[in-house]
Amino acid sequence: MVNAAHEAVLTLALYGPTGQARQIEAVVDTGFTGFLTVAPALAMELGLDFRGTSRATLADGSEVTFSSFGIAVLWDGRTRYVEADAADTTPLVGMRLLESHSVYLEVEEGGRVVIEAWP
Repeated sequence: MVNAAHEAVLTLALYGPTGQARQIEAVVDTGFTGFLTVAPALAMELGLDFRGTSRATLADGSEVTFSSFGIAVLWDGRTRYVEADAADTTPLVGMRLLESHSVYLEVEEGGRVVIEAWP
């Protein structure tokens, strides 16, 4: 749903490599071209596999480096294995996770966020 700050928020189920599970709330960010961000503490808690580092340019023009991890996410009724960047920020859903899906938002507090796979 859309929260009071007018952010589109999703609840996601995430899984570590040995089956540890955690639900998080993540904000849809169309300016983020990756799959997902998670807190570094969550990456450690789930025992995620380190994949390397990635660089990103933030909205303010600054460049940052993130550690990237492999993670399983329940998405569209099935488990997908994607990369998550560890960042000390609100978890984000990026455009790569939304690929091949339509997004519908009712932009008001409590509004619906609907994500559907293309036929």
